[in-house]
Amino acid sequence: MMTELPLDQVRTLLAVVDEGTFDAAAAVLHVTPSAVSQRVKALEQRTGSVLVTRTKPVLPTGPGEVVVRFARRLARLERDARAELGMSGPEETTRLPIAVNSDSLATWFLPALARVPAELRLCYELRREDQDHTAALLRDGRVMAAVTSSPEAVTGCSVRRLGRMRYLPVASPSFAARWPTDRPGGPPGDALADAPVIVFDRHDDLQDAFVRTLAPGRRGAGAARHFVPTSEGFVDAVAAGMGWGMVPEEQAAPLLRAGRLVALVPGRTTDVPLFWQQWRLESPGLTAVADAVAAAAAGALAPGPPDG
Repeated sequence: MMTELPLDQVRTLLAVVDEGTFDAAAAVLHVTPSAVSQRVKALEQRTGSVLVTRTKPVLPTGPGEVVVRFARRLARLERDARAELGMSGPEETTRLPIAVNSDSLATWFLPALARVPAELRLCYELRREDQDHTAALLRDGRVMAAVTSSPEAVTGCSVRRLGRMRYLPVASPSFAARWPTDRPGGPPGDALADAPVIVFDRHDDLQDAFVRTLAPGRRGAGAARHFVPTSEGFVDAVAAGMGWGMVPEEQAAPLLRAGRLVALVPGRTTDVPLFWQQWRLESPGLTAVADAVAAAAAGALAPGPPDG
């Protein structure tokens, strides 16, 4: 096995993964598809590993993810060096891929990005993913930073605590009247376990976990489930009376004040800890984003350690 990683081959592999096909990568690199294929094959021979699956879209293998992470760090360092040397063009921008959960995206995260100085000329590629799964995107090199629920640092990353996103169990007044949680003969969890529920997607365990805290004998929320995979649509479905759900406090508060939602179990909430993980990389742009995210989170999220 040869030990060098030729930069043209590394950049070509990154283009293939980012663009999804060899043909699309060739167009971006201004070479022929045959040249792209030859470079990838040559890199695979050097590493002794298959680096990508020949599917549509192309996906990196385990060894391919290692090379992709290296390629992204290399590209980031090169752009920063060119900027410091005054070699960047006036219109040149830097792409910054970030993974963020839908509820943060719908509430406090975009105002955080608005705080980043415009002169850094950053272009954001936001990947929406559940906070329990964003770390996987860091591990395979598809993003440089992520809002995650994991305090355990991904290899090569640093971690910063952001705070806690608080969720309230709510429903429309008409729904609460049909499915009262104060019915005699059982805890509130029994009523919620039987009632129709709104869930974000099949990764969403918030409603089930809340029911289990109220009624340990129940497996989770009811069998009648509506899947609504956007944060705004989720809240709209709850307010429309389709089911109950755990709604972020920031989104629930104005609807509670307006009487469009009611708290199903007053005083009971669920807190989800959030952390910022990013590559350990000396980058002015990445540092500025991290600082802006931390400042916005301090004003929007509950502080301190997560509730037990």
